[in-house]
Amino acid sequence: MIREILERLVKGEISIEEAEKLLKIVTIEEIEAIAKLDVKRHVRTGVPEIILAEGKDPEDLAKIVMKVLERNGRAIISRIENKHVEAIKKIVPNNANIQINKKAKMIVIKKKEFTVEKTGGKIGIITAGTSDIPVAEEARIIAEEMGCKVFTAYDVGVAGIHRLFPSLKKMIEKDIDVLIVVAGREGALPSVVAGMVDIPVIGVPTSIGYGLGEKGISALTAMLQACSLGLAVVNIDGGVAAGAVAALIANRVAKARGTK
Repeated sequence: MIREILERLVKGEISIEEAEKLLKIVTIEEIEAIAKLDVKRHVRTGVPEIILAEGKDPEDLAKIVMKVLERNGRAIISRIENKHVEAIKKIVPNNANIQINKKAKMIVIKKKEFTVEKTGGKIGIITAGTSDIPVAEEARIIAEEMGCKVFTAYDVGVAGIHRLFPSLKKMIEKDIDVLIVVAGREGALPSVVAGMVDIPVIGVPTSIGYGLGEKGISALTAMLQACSLGLAVVNIDGGVAAGAVAALIANRVAKARGTK
């Protein structure tokens, strides 16, 4: 299919722009009967392929990881368990580096020659509590793997709101492009932050909390009902989604700035 597209381009039957679109479409690769991989997702959307480990057989996951690593030079795996870590460790080649973040439950594997191009995008990540850090770390890893510089301030929630202001001041001084604010329980922090800054805020409710509105329901509802404008909300525990959206925004801002 790729050869056919190139032949049509050489013959002048399609333009360079049309060929580019077709090549972006033809990037799905199958692994036996296990999975269909979008190995060039990053070319088409700017977001790298992220392999969800949750619910996958460890051996199947290892096969998927190897194929992505072979094709892209990098594999990012989320929601890992110990059984997945052990299966992946067995197949990582000598020419690759493996980074395991136990808090985020993520693994990033890169061939030694693979480098992430810095975009100039700048993102701030704030958590309300220490228990929210794992979700924040998911967002941080994704944003950094998309070329952004990330500044973090953890455990600065409304229970001791005086802790917020110095961290927020530093991030504003860094001229960040987007803020990710992660909070559980009543989920108040994102709306507070959004009412104080002229920066887009992405709220991430976490499943921290119990009783009425447990498992993140209260936090999600509060963020969706927030009166502060400039706040968008992702799903409960959606650190990967928040990191990807924030990086897309920050990277477009950086491109407009013309800085790297």
